[in-house]
Amino acid sequence: MLRRLVQVGVRELSRSQSTAAAPEKWDLYAGVLVERLPVVSKSLNPLEKQFQDMLWRVEYENSLKSNHELKHEREIVQAELIKQGKIQVDLEDSGAKQTAQDLKDAYIEELKKFQLADRTTPDDKANKTSSTDRCLEDTLYLLVQQKLGPQEHLILPQGKREEGESMRQTAERVLREQCGQELQVLFYGNAPVGFHKYKYPSNQRTQSVGAKVFFYRASLRTGQVAEKVAKFEWLPKEALNGKLTNTAYAESVNKFLL
Repeated sequence: MLRRLVQVGVRELSRSQSTAAAPEKWDLYAGVLVERLPVVSKSLNPLEKQFQDMLWRVEYENSLKSNHELKHEREIVQAELIKQGKIQVDLEDSGAKQTAQDLKDAYIEELKKFQLADRTTPDDKANKTSSTDRCLEDTLYLLVQQKLGPQEHLILPQGKREEGESMRQTAERVLREQCGQELQVLFYGNAPVGFHKYKYPSNQRTQSVGAKVFFYRASLRTGQVAEKVAKFEWLPKEALNGKLTNTAYAESVNKFLL
């Protein structure tokens, strides 16, 4: 009888231990950080401008004369000798010859017509956040509106991994499904650059307790997000946190922003 009770007790203890040790199941998701890299270099602050001017002066003072400058000096000496009558010149040849001074005058006229492009665009002035033709000095990051639970959120494009896919393949598929075929990007590698996990609400935990999201980095090559997307925005880093309403999610994303 005692042996029987011991055996029953051992079975119950073993069953409870196996139940407690059962691992929680998590859904795997892939997210994509799509960057529109800077189009122009950063504007220089006053100190940087002063330092740049100093470097240009040093470079100019230490530089050697170009072939054009040497030719111009020779022509000045030759013109002075002709003026003094020390050498003769063929008038027919001299009329058809383009001097270094002629070239210099032509270059100056061409330079006067040249105008630098404006660093601010019409989309900057209109604050059109769906456009990539803005904030040319900054990196822009893509956020799309997706449904998480009962609510819509602006987040990095993400989707659930399907059976047989690698996480990189999931990231590529998710981007096509969320943003369309026209958006062409270059993925930087097969390894994720960031990670975030969250638990589902208790009443929604059927087979899994939550989601683990692995983020991949990609740069925009050409194209735009498809018109079917309800809402999307291209935002610089400083404006990103204001759109990521979940604090834990924003902290996870900030860890791999450059």
